Amino acid sequence: MLTDDALRIGFETKGNNVIIVAGHLVVDKDRRDEFLEKSKDAVVAARENSDCFDFNVTADLVTQDRVCIYERWNDQDSLNSFRGNGPGEDLSSLILSAEINEFEVKN
Repeated sequence: MLTDDALRIGFETKGNNVIIVAGHLVVDKDRRDEFLEKSKDAVVAARENSDCFDFNVTADLVTQDRVCIYERWNDQDSLNSFRGNGPGEDLSSLILSAEINEFEVKN
């Protein structure tokens, strides 16, 4: 059972809004593990960024060719700065399709 101390309701932001990126990618099911491994450096870098509250690139538990994306950023400028030109060719070449959305949430 989770205690109240183990649950973190809400989060501190530096501004008035937070940006949430959520969705999924479709990759070749035989190369999904490769995609996830190549994503690890980006996950580590994002989580070390003080303006990133959460960053996940995970295997879908049901669909073998699906990769779930979830990010939570302090603001749009922080997200844009981190993202730069997007994933490198080594990752982009593995993505067959993508459905990812950005949401601005008012605090």
